[in-house]
Amino acid sequence: MLLAPRQPYRYMSTAAENAAEAGPRSGPALPLIDGEAAAWGLSLLVHLLALAVLTAATMALPTGSAPVSLSLPTPELPEFEALTQQFVSSDLAAEEIGALAAGGADGALAAAAELSERSLVALEAEFLADAAERPAVELDTEISHGPELTPAINVQGAGAVDAAGAEGAIDRLTHEILASLEQRPTLVVWLFDQSGSLHDERASILKRFRRVYEELGVIEAADNPAFRRHKDKPLLTAVVGFGAQPRMLTSEPTDRIDQIEQAVQSIDDDETGQENVFQAVAMVAERFRGYRSASNGKRHVMIIVFTDEAGDDAAAADDAISTCRKLAMPVYVVGRPAPFGRQTAYVKWIDPDPKFDQRPQWVPVTLGPESVMPELLKLRFAGRGDEEELLDSGFGPYALTRLCYETGGLYFAVHPNRAVGRRISGEETSKLAAHFTAFFDPDAMRRYQPDYVSTAEYLRLIQTNAARGALIQAAEMTWTSPMEDVRLRFPKRDEAELAQALSLAQRSAAILQPKIDLICQTLLAGEEDRARLKEPRWQAGYDLALGRALAVKVRTDGYNIMLAEAKQGKAFKDPKNNTWVLHPDEHFSATAVEKAAAKARTYLERVVHDHAGTPWAMLAERELSTPLGWRWEEDYTNIPPRQEAGANRPPRPEAAPQGPPRRDPPPL
Repeated sequence: MLLAPRQPYRYMSTAAENAAEAGPRSGPALPLIDGEAAAWGLSLLVHLLALAVLTAATMALPTGSAPVSLSLPTPELPEFEALTQQFVSSDLAAEEIGALAAGGADGALAAAAELSERSLVALEAEFLADAAERPAVELDTEISHGPELTPAINVQGAGAVDAAGAEGAIDRLTHEILASLEQRPTLVVWLFDQSGSLHDERASILKRFRRVYEELGVIEAADNPAFRRHKDKPLLTAVVGFGAQPRMLTSEPTDRIDQIEQAVQSIDDDETGQENVFQAVAMVAERFRGYRSASNGKRHVMIIVFTDEAGDDAAAADDAISTCRKLAMPVYVVGRPAPFGRQTAYVKWIDPDPKFDQRPQWVPVTLGPESVMPELLKLRFAGRGDEEELLDSGFGPYALTRLCYETGGLYFAVHPNRAVGRRISGEETSKLAAHFTAFFDPDAMRRYQPDYVSTAEYLRLIQTNAARGALIQAAEMTWTSPMEDVRLRFPKRDEAELAQALSLAQRSAAILQPKIDLICQTLLAGEEDRARLKEPRWQAGYDLALGRALAVKVRTDGYNIMLAEAKQGKAFKDPKNNTWVLHPDEHFSATAVEKAAAKARTYLERVVHDHAGTPWAMLAERELSTPLGWRWEEDYTNIPPRQEAGANRPPRPEAAPQGPPRRDPPPL
């Protein structure tokens, strides 16, 4: 059975279906084409033709493009009122800049306080301590380095800066204030010691105040209308005096030079004799802490102290340091140098009234020591007098210098007779100045800076090294029990009197010998740890202490042996002589004494070689200049005959007429 082929499915409308049912139409049959497919085909053809036209046009266009120029009209800038000139630290205008400016050839050098082939400009660390009790963020601050080394650039917080007078220190402080003003507005608080010994210095400082503020441009800025508002003023100043208590001398910070001068002139001498400097610093920091806030322009606050003693309230130093560090307030002190290894110095006072005795009086004042605890033995022996000569330590009193060191300030060790390389006599020492017989090069002393740490940290350092601990312990022994001088000359009236004099001298040596033996034993107990000392200051201190202690032991032991020898009887070679005198010599009466002498020389010579130009080397040289042994020499002494009982004594000579009356010095 044959089947017709199947037709494809087509969708037809109802009308078409009816027509189909009616039957076939007459005429030829035409194929049926979908209208939607025809529309798609036409669209494709049109797009292909458009694409071909665009392609041909792109190939025919040139590759370059015509330059386009843009022009804008020059804006008209508004004119502002001219402000004051920039703050400068010199009153002489430089004609040129760069290497040809006022700084000369050094002006173009990449100079810094530390030497390095690669320059490094240290940026100031920003402290966050403006609001309430928010703790400051402690950041490690880099120190500037440069290929040119210069001592003119002192690193803040780097111990003490030597100066010949307060005026020179003020010149340097002017630059410190200028550097602060270049960063932000600044408040400077001048804190003056009201003691009578600083009266003349306050007067000389006052003479320079106007020049300082003229150099900084403050006087001109004070009258500039751009700085009408108090918080807009670039530099404000407050003046405070202190003795037993601090006292505000300006009601509020000002930029008027006449008010500043009047405040300094109003300072009266404090009669209490107390100088509570740390209490005053802490009060000033708390009082002006609000000037560090953003509402007051986030000012720098600098505290500048003028004093001539170490302060009577050193126990309050830690609180003052903590407050100033938290508030990021650097403290600068214009003070006095500390005596090397000593607490007390002696200030020359001459009565200002010519009606009274004009001979100098030496008044003890507290100026040291330069370290937390004494690090120098207090020894004296034959021919050394009642007290060793005082030397300049190269640094200020420990607590005040540490205050500057930890807050980022500077301590200016001011002395009018500062001269390196020669001896300074008491006669040439200026009035109201401490007498130091020698000063030392600050560049040489920079390596010997004391440990500016808290007492707790200092004690930890001592405990970590037996040599450090031995040095401190031995130094305390000599401070509590100073060595006594001994007799060297023994006139002989008869054998009994000579024997008695020799026995008394032996008794003095017997009292001295156990103290010296204990000091030597204490120092020798730390000798094994000496090799672990890396700091030059501790090395020099320990070597000098052990060398001097052994030298004194050698002299003491030899002295006792020589006295015992003389008690056995000695005949004078010259019958005219009647006195035995002990003289230093390199002769030693015992082998043990000779060995100890050799060890003492070894340590002392190492100090001289390794620490030249320092007070340790000077004391070692002085110790080595006197031989450690003894020898007897004979001499003649005019011995008056014994006065018989009841004999008529010659009349006493009349007393010489007295000069002007002598007054005791006031509190200094």
